[in-house]
Amino acid sequence: MPDLQLPRRPEIVKLGGSLTGDPRLPALLGALARHGAPLLLVAGGGPLADGVRVLQPRLSLSEGACHRMAILAMEQTAIAFADLAPHIALADGPEAIARAQAEGRAALWLPARMALAARDLPESWDLTSDSLAAWLAGETGAAGLVLVKSTAAAPGSAPADWAAAGLVDPLFPAFAARLAGPVAVTTVEAALASLEHGSLAA
Repeated sequence: MPDLQLPRRPEIVKLGGSLTGDPRLPALLGALARHGAPLLLVAGGGPLADGVRVLQPRLSLSEGACHRMAILAMEQTAIAFADLAPHIALADGPEAIARAQAEGRAALWLPARMALAARDLPESWDLTSDSLAAWLAGETGAAGLVLVKSTAAAPGSAPADWAAAGLVDPLFPAFAARLAGPVAVTTVEAALASLEHGSLAA
């Protein structure tokens, strides 16, 4: 059973931080906004999280501090993405997600409130925004999880293969195994093509 009860099972779309450098990002966000509910979007930390990695050895920062800073980097990226597509609703928890669903809007997760309170998330770089998206999918009983990345997964491959290839973090297969719905990796081009036909199912 999911920990959070929502009016509709969300369809989670993780937008990789590398997409901040993709000129098609505004078009993708616009297409996701038009699709609306029950989409629940998760933004990667992108360059902001990379900055945390650079600071860690320079300042001898702890894993715990970097975990919290990386989650805040995801939050800042989400705010940036929402600025590019104002019809997408920022949501920091189940109440805001449900409100976006009631309004027919896609929601963009602000992770700090939920993720920093969680006790089952390791404070380690082995946990990235991909695993956080899978964790959120489990918490919300999501109908599916799609990771939009700059590189597609090999046909017929599974989460363990993605982790071995460095496409997702090492913890992702374990989080994905908990999900009832399908999990997939796609590219911006493929995601835009799918949304033109009205769906982005995993």
